Amino acid sequence: MPEIWSSLSPVGLGWIALAAFVGGLVRGFSGFGTALVFLPVTAQFLPPFAAIICLTSMDILGPLPLLRRAWGQAARPDLLRLSLAMGLALPLGLWVLGQVSPDIYRTAISLLSLAMLGILSLGLRYQGDIRPRAVLGIGGAAGFLGGVAGLPGPPVILFYMARPLPTTVIRATILLFLFVFDVVILGWMGVFGRLELAWVALGLAMAAPAIAGNWLGGRLFDPEKERLYRGVAYGLIAVSALSGLPIW
Repeated sequence: MPEIWSSLSPVGLGWIALAAFVGGLVRGFSGFGTALVFLPVTAQFLPPFAAIICLTSMDILGPLPLLRRAWGQAARPDLLRLSLAMGLALPLGLWVLGQVSPDIYRTAISLLSLAMLGILSLGLRYQGDIRPRAVLGIGGAAGFLGGVAGLPGPPVILFYMARPLPTTVIRATILLFLFVFDVVILGWMGVFGRLELAWVALGLAMAAPAIAGNWLGGRLFDPEKERLYRGVAYGLIAVSALSGLPIW
């Protein structure tokens, strides 16, 4: 573990901690966005599997202050179907990730984050018939994308943006789904032999700024100011994604 930690510069650790706080802040007032903020920054300093392990270890503790309230607000049947399909598709994504070089991963993460940002900004939404089978398909897509890139949120977020549900229900369901994903992916990482305790320890250390961000974001959240929070979240995601592109 000391050898791995010594490979990180104080500047790198500082940027990772800042990304953890900002990612938690965005998630606290929007219900999503931690990975879209955290991974493009962290992937500049850590290998792909290490970045995802760090994120998921951090995320297990980060949203804890919000879970109890979210459970009472979430659409639970959807949450069950999404989680089941995600757990089955996730190992395929992890296998694909193992075939990708770190440079390609870093660029892909930034481009995926920017693509997600563009889709959200343009108001593009899932227009299909929302039946239980469709929910399972969306969960499977989230599991694969979560395994290959550490970004399970985009398919689920786009799906829920099309649902005629209160903002609080959408936010709570997405938050709980992402928490379930964090638990499941760590289990699959162990099965694949990729679960390095050093990166788990780093993620747990980053939980402190993430929890602080989640708490502050939750306190700031106001359904009547949804547009304002969405704009702030989009701006932070854009800055993080652009920082990871190989153009600087």
